[in-house]
Amino acid sequence: MSIEDANRYVIKDQGVELGRLVLQDQLYTQAIGGLFPEIELAGIQRVLDIACGPAGWAIDVAFEYPEMQVVGGDSSESIIAYNFAQARVRHLENVTFEVMDVRAPFPFQDHSFDLVNGRLLVGVMDQESWPKLLRECKRVLQPGGTIRLTESEIVISNSQACQQISGYFYEALAKQKRTYSVDGRSLGIAYRLPKLLQEAGFQEIQSKAFKLDCSSATPLHYPTFRNMEAAYTLLKPFILQHVPVTEEAYDHLYTQMVADFQQEEFLCFSFGLTAWANTPEEA
Repeated sequence: MSIEDANRYVIKDQGVELGRLVLQDQLYTQAIGGLFPEIELAGIQRVLDIACGPAGWAIDVAFEYPEMQVVGGDSSESIIAYNFAQARVRHLENVTFEVMDVRAPFPFQDHSFDLVNGRLLVGVMDQESWPKLLRECKRVLQPGGTIRLTESEIVISNSQACQQISGYFYEALAKQKRTYSVDGRSLGIAYRLPKLLQEAGFQEIQSKAFKLDCSSATPLHYPTFRNMEAAYTLLKPFILQHVPVTEEAYDHLYTQMVADFQQEEFLCFSFGLTAWANTPEEA
């Protein structure tokens, strides 16, 4: 997920959010089962990771597949500088980064990539932006190239506080038409991905659901707890701006959610979808 410009991204504190995104990236790679476990890698040489944020995925791909050339794009110049530093530390010469906005034309020529990857774009996208983004992805892909998108959906837990505070976030996004949720009770984008790909002219559309089990005593419990703890502190200004809840009520829910997460009987799953498809082959 990208740390986009201040007018679009739902979290404003870039310094703290950078650290949270590094943790979130690791969580979702583990939950999905790897960097791109669904994709046939034969013939993939040029990879573009859009809205790459701190570039954990792009850098890991470059490390694991030295034969690939990887490009990460993000609209934040400071994040791009951070990413270059991370690549240098790991002595990776097959990854580079570009300043780019996923809601604007990409700074690449037609047919430049074999694979375009995007994960957890919900923080910056809206209903109007998705079709434009997919047209750009299709333009920069080689004939027969692959697009791969991953989005989370909802959190389900036995913590009423966790359910309610997550619901406030879904409601705030829906009110701004940042999602396709019809009732404001979900993130409202994962289920829509295959349809969006079809409407954009992609073919051979496939999808695979995943779950992130962060219940007590599971391997992902503690890192998810740290991620949620930070996320709902950072999301507080955005939620209070768009949802009719008082700061006092929000703080009470947040404190209870943090306490619930640390109980032995805590149960929590989140779900999501990875969808992938190909551009048409040229005759």
